[in-house]
Amino acid sequence: MKVLLIKDVYKLGHAGDVKKVADGFGRNFLLPQGLAVLATPGALSTVERIRSKAAVMRAALNQEMSGLAEQLEGVELTFVTKAGETGKLYGSITSQMVADALNQKMGTKIERHQIESEPIRNLGEHHATVRLTIDLNPKVKVVVSREGESTLKDSKSKAKVEKAVEPVVETPVAEAVIVEEPVVEAPVVEEIVADEAPEAAAE
Repeated sequence: MKVLLIKDVYKLGHAGDVKKVADGFGRNFLLPQGLAVLATPGALSTVERIRSKAAVMRAALNQEMSGLAEQLEGVELTFVTKAGETGKLYGSITSQMVADALNQKMGTKIERHQIESEPIRNLGEHHATVRLTIDLNPKVKVVVSREGESTLKDSKSKAKVEKAVEPVVETPVAEAVIVEEPVVEAPVVEEIVADEAPEAAAE
């Protein structure tokens, strides 16, 4: 079915755009939510009016949210949870949990439906998109670590730092004592000259 968007719809289009969508998506979501109307000749005649009005509202909203978007871009959220040996979590980190953590850290009022992220089920670094407007979608980093590992890493890091700054204790060097040993004179051995040996024998 063809519909005329009367509001901006994330990942679909701007107000005033004509889009072909699945019947179920149109009837069950777009039309009931007041996001679109059927693209009838009568509706299409209002396209320019819808576009101009939406453009003004979009510009104002983007200006209002631009500061928040800059603050959120690159924010790191840390979750510590239990996980198996393969790194798979005993549960998952949901978009609601991401929204709650973000609001607690930044003092914002982000709703769950504004967080675009599949449930996180593994340890490591992940990313979630925050939908502020159709044009402003900052990404935040979600770091999931195993319970107990962060404490262990902190302890190791602290130990390394303490070891690095450990004062060097100088061991006093004992003064060397020189002992003079008596010089023993070696006995003088008379050298027998080979030429004198026969004379001694003759006497």
